[in-house]
Amino acid sequence: MKETNEKMPPKGGKMGRPAPNVNIFKTIFRVIGLLLKAYPGLLIFISISILISAVAAAVPDVLIQKIVAIIETWISTGNWQEAVKEITPLIILLIVLYAVTLAAITAYTQLGAILTQGFLNKMRRQMFDKMQNLPIKFFDTNKHGDIMSYYTNDIDALRQLISQSLPTILRAGAVVLAVLGIMLYFSVWMTIVLLAGVVVMVIVSGKVGGGSAKYFIRQQKSIGRTEGFVQEMMNGQKVVKVFNHEEECMEDFDKLNEELCNDCYKAHSYANVLGPIIQNIGNILYVIMAMAGGIFMITSIKNVSLSGMAFGISIVVPFLNMTKQFTGNVNQLSQQINSIVMGAAGAARIFELMDSEPEVDEGYVTLVNAVIDENGNVTESETHTGQWAWKHPHGDGTLTYTPLQGDVRLTEVDFEYEEGKRVLNNISVYAEPGQEVAFVGATGAGKTTITNLINRYYDIADGKIRYDGININKIKKSDLRRSLGIVLQETNLFTGSVMENIRYGKLDATDEECIEAAKLTGADDFITRLPEGYNTILSGNGANLSQGQRQLIAIARAAVADPPVMILDEATSSIDTRTEAIVQRGMDKLMEGRTVFVIAHRLSTVKNSDVIMVLDHGEIIEKGNHEKLIADKGTYYQLYTGAFELE
Repeated sequence: MKETNEKMPPKGGKMGRPAPNVNIFKTIFRVIGLLLKAYPGLLIFISISILISAVAAAVPDVLIQKIVAIIETWISTGNWQEAVKEITPLIILLIVLYAVTLAAITAYTQLGAILTQGFLNKMRRQMFDKMQNLPIKFFDTNKHGDIMSYYTNDIDALRQLISQSLPTILRAGAVVLAVLGIMLYFSVWMTIVLLAGVVVMVIVSGKVGGGSAKYFIRQQKSIGRTEGFVQEMMNGQKVVKVFNHEEECMEDFDKLNEELCNDCYKAHSYANVLGPIIQNIGNILYVIMAMAGGIFMITSIKNVSLSGMAFGISIVVPFLNMTKQFTGNVNQLSQQINSIVMGAAGAARIFELMDSEPEVDEGYVTLVNAVIDENGNVTESETHTGQWAWKHPHGDGTLTYTPLQGDVRLTEVDFEYEEGKRVLNNISVYAEPGQEVAFVGATGAGKTTITNLINRYYDIADGKIRYDGININKIKKSDLRRSLGIVLQETNLFTGSVMENIRYGKLDATDEECIEAAKLTGADDFITRLPEGYNTILSGNGANLSQGQRQLIAIARAAVADPPVMILDEATSSIDTRTEAIVQRGMDKLMEGRTVFVIAHRLSTVKNSDVIMVLDHGEIIEKGNHEKLIADKGTYYQLYTGAFELE
């Protein structure tokens, strides 16, 4: 059985964890703040270009009004040549304005693409860097597919927000304000009629857009849950097939997929109906404006305006054009509600990741290269010496050096993954340098949890863990883990060559050191028979290798790191008996002079250990060497002789 499954923290239920409530405005302002911080000059230039394009798009209405007024004068006077002289420069100015609009739009769209992709590049890097600093608990309590969704769906939603929604809102908003100012300049009465219709548009947008907003937020959550489930099923496809659970998996997926479908349907049904509604309200408003203008002219109502002009064709015609422009931009603003909400939902999930509490590390004791003379005196070395020491700074400015020996002691340790649910109780383990300490017991007894505490993947609730006499809370986690070599039952190989996977244990290791580590552990024999030997490319977690071969590479990876303390968590469980004998000889050499913690179900692999700890429900119920425990005829004896099974 896989020991790492023992009483781990819950994963938020079968359907995954819920996402936080989204404060849309706060999230958008945070995005803008980050954009301004990342690209201040570029963002300002793009904003100015958008505003120029908006103003240049609104001003032609003023020129059109003047052209219509000149045509009115020409009709009444018949002086066409004079009209042409006045109209020609206005037409040229119109062409210039449209050219300026085109240039400004081209500028902000092209530069916007640079800003968007550059910003997303920074965000992905920051997200990945943040992820490397998160505690193991984060990955134990979140589905990996849901985490992947941060980098795919949520980033894409953020892209749409930055590249489309925000520029559209800025430009449409600027056009609306500019046109409103021009309308007030021509006629206050006509503007009031228009604004009355716009109020109706805003109310409808709020009702329909608000309905779609909650479903777009739910859609982002559903996508993450669905991807998390698919990723789990891909990783466990062999297990699914061997137990004939295809039907059950399809049923579970159908439930998630149906939930996603419903959220998407409701979100987009609201969104799709909003555009036509707003557009038709705009068309009705256009007709109302034409009727209102005609009534004002027929009844000779006195015009109230900043221009002082009376009602006439020269006002009504441009006003109708401005009505189209005004309602069209209001429609654009309403259409962005959905993208804004979806982008804010994606950004909120990204910020949730960015704001996650990082792994706390208050350690200040570091691991350094050292030179240790025959009298035990320690001095720090700038070059690799093969000897290590703990560098301990003190409050008075002095430094002390403690040779790294591999003395690990757990004293009365208590631990719980969840408050009130004790996993380990009063655990005391003493591993002196060079000793091999074995943990045996049923799955869930707490064996792997002990090694997780030594690594400080989790922190203890009570008690002490000391490493060479130093409380491990005082040791920087990176230095603590650098001194520990781990071989897990579950092997993880990365895409790359066999050599690169072995070198992962020590990135500055030479090819010769990697090969020597492979020979030591017995991996060299099968590696040299691969098509490209050590240069054979592995992919899919080493899918082209057997489980035993993958485990041999993992053991070689630990060997090349050459740590003083080794943790072997069911390291040979996936290897056949013949291969185990080969590996065991290499591991015996690997364990020489090192402190070793061994977790095993196969008791034959731990019978030579200096101390064997028998655990049951988080407590040590027996300890001693093989001969003592056999003589005591307790639980270990019954396990060894087959009277009891580990499970």
